[in-house]
Amino acid sequence: MSAMTKESQMRRVRDVRSASAQGSRSKVVALTGAGALLLAGCGGGDEQTAGDTLTIAVVDNGDLDTLQEMSEAFLAEHPDVEIEWVREGENELRETVTTDVGTGAGRFDVATVGTYEAQVWADQELLTPLTDMPEGFDASAFIPEVADALSHEGTLQAAPFYGESTFTMYRTDLLDEVGVEMSDRPTWDDVVAAATAIDEQTDTAGVCVRGKPGWGENTAVVTAMAHSYGARWYDPDWSPELDSDAWRQASETYLALAGMAPEGVADAGYTENLALFQDGECGIWVDATTAAHFVTDPDTSSVAKDVGFAFAPGTDAGRASNWLWAWALAIPASSEQPELAKEFITWATSEGYAELVAQEQGWAAVPAGNRTDLYENPDYTEAAPFADLALESIQTSQIAEPTTQPVPYIGMQYVDVPAFQSLGNAVGEQYSTAIEGELSLDEVLERSQWVADETIEQTRLLAEQDQD
Repeated sequence: MSAMTKESQMRRVRDVRSASAQGSRSKVVALTGAGALLLAGCGGGDEQTAGDTLTIAVVDNGDLDTLQEMSEAFLAEHPDVEIEWVREGENELRETVTTDVGTGAGRFDVATVGTYEAQVWADQELLTPLTDMPEGFDASAFIPEVADALSHEGTLQAAPFYGESTFTMYRTDLLDEVGVEMSDRPTWDDVVAAATAIDEQTDTAGVCVRGKPGWGENTAVVTAMAHSYGARWYDPDWSPELDSDAWRQASETYLALAGMAPEGVADAGYTENLALFQDGECGIWVDATTAAHFVTDPDTSSVAKDVGFAFAPGTDAGRASNWLWAWALAIPASSEQPELAKEFITWATSEGYAELVAQEQGWAAVPAGNRTDLYENPDYTEAAPFADLALESIQTSQIAEPTTQPVPYIGMQYVDVPAFQSLGNAVGEQYSTAIEGELSLDEVLERSQWVADETIEQTRLLAEQDQD
């Protein structure tokens, strides 16, 4: 470490929290422009004038907050570098980064993206492949399933900062109170039954569930659930099937669970549900494996000693619903600081970074689901008793065959086509409105089927125009 003081390091970090502070932004993935990314080129961005300034866009959650705190160490090794952080919620970040990357504006040098963006944007040459990386970067150290999901044609497009699947988190004390035992591999019927018992027999809401609209919020949950019931978004000919019996069954389960959630469920995404579960406001929560540390940390969770874990629910005739996702660090093709960005990514995904977090916050706080060596470290596995279950959930996610029927796409909780961002957002709005009692399930399915059909037809048209 250099002799620089902490105060002088932090003067070189600028934090932009609110999207509203950035002024208005165009929406390149509005429903009427679902194929915009198909036509957007890499383009040259506006010239940067900040010198060695890295502008980094991150999703606003605990692991990425820690990255910002730990970045003091990176700055100490790079005394001529400044970092500007842009932190936003999932929906807002996706819109902001999609706009920047899709138009080639060049605002961001590093951006957190997911497995969806890594595949779709790489196909359009909107990202800088992670080749010719600095010494110390070892792609083989990443969990193979996660690295594969972030690669395009065998080349890594983004480095996993953390990876995740989903599993079932539940309150052991409440299940004991109502006399229900959670299976290690529950079905959705098991989850509904346990949530109902908690909801009816205790003062705690039965379940937490994402109701906030968004393709990465409530639509992700509905999609994973539908796939586990044997439903699919599209058949191999790209005909939508959101009005199928299997999709209806999954939707009935989802709305039943939402009916047992704490007040305000239609506005609750991952972050809000994490806080609710930590505060003891619900008995069961099926969501990201990365939440495990936060719900078992006695410094942040009032129920830390009473949390149990099981695999993500499925159905007897279908699949488990465990998805595969990673918040990964990517370099937009329009960045004017690609080499410095590569140095930052190498540092942030290294074994040394994990050791730094462990030293400052304990091993359980280390970003999980990215490096294989973390799960070979007894210090981590002892501090994180949920580690093996989380890793197995990641390794067994069937994203290439998400349902029992053949599909033309990849993804357990999404469909890997550019138009899915706008499509997923539109469908999510329908389900959120249904939770609030303003739409019937029949109306949700009818509208979602129409949107899915219109979106894919528009995508085909735009693709044909692009080829011409």
